[in-house]
Amino acid sequence: MGVLDVGEVRYALRVRGQPHDAKLAASLEGLEATIDPVQTVLRGRLPDQAALLGVLATVRLLDLELVEVRRLCQAEGQ
Repeated sequence: MGVLDVGEVRYALRVRGQPHDAKLAASLEGLEATIDPVQTVLRGRLPDQAALLGVLATVRLLDLELVEVRRLCQAEGQ
């Protein structure tokens, strides 16, 4: 397995921008959105690297600022 092979892995992406745009990004990509006053966290399971890149492209297209991408361990991914 290569470094870029993500498999079925849960991710958390922290973004800044309009909350309704962040919620739209989450819904388009099949992720959950948790909104706080400053940032939104998009969480969910992604099947492969192409899906992760798709989420990143959606974030960019919606003019959201990507703050962090984090691969969640099994305990966090539950």
